[in-house]
Amino acid sequence: MNFALLADGFVMSAKKDGMVNMGGFLALRNQELADACKNLLIITEGFTTYGGLSGRDMEALAIGLVEVFQPDYLHYRIVSTTYLGEHLNKLGVPVILPVGGHAVYIDAAKMYPHIPLNEYPGQALVGEMYRVGGVRSVEVGSVMFGKYDDQGNLIPAARELVRLALPRRVYTQSHLDYVIEVFEQLVKDKNNVRGYKIIKETKFLRHFTAHFEPLQNKMVEQAVI
Repeated sequence: MNFALLADGFVMSAKKDGMVNMGGFLALRNQELADACKNLLIITEGFTTYGGLSGRDMEALAIGLVEVFQPDYLHYRIVSTTYLGEHLNKLGVPVILPVGGHAVYIDAAKMYPHIPLNEYPGQALVGEMYRVGGVRSVEVGSVMFGKYDDQGNLIPAARELVRLALPRRVYTQSHLDYVIEVFEQLVKDKNNVRGYKIIKETKFLRHFTAHFEPLQNKMVEQAVI
């Protein structure tokens, strides 16, 4: 099968499977559109042979695209990701199965069924992971993909996920064991977690810059009243 016929274009970030800190590329079928992108690139970033990247980054990317196919590296990465996903699943964490090679995805709506979607259960899980264990992750749910209707009501995303991405050649098994220990605590305390409300956001890409405020326990609020 000629996979080139399945798309008019694609963009790739090389930070994951390119095994570099910076870089990526854009590929397009339409020559006119490609030329327009090249012209814009020259104005904003640099010539097409480097696209704003330093020589060191270009060399690292070239090497990374070769090393990423080494069997030993691929085996360790797949095994490590599977190890994390399977152990979280045994704890009762609602992991998306089967586990892939890039990241472990958690269904935050199932983890926190008591948190309404308009209170962002994915963001709540992201916050708890960092608060309890200093573990950084990213919400892939209604903060990232949710929209508003004409009345300003949230239209939730299709899924409320949290992504635990594994950077290339960074984490050892002891790091992953620590993440599992953090989730042991999160599972024990999951019924006490509350959601968030957005207090500041941009028109586009709010998941990068939005400000949040934690919502209080409703039982506590009623007692105060």
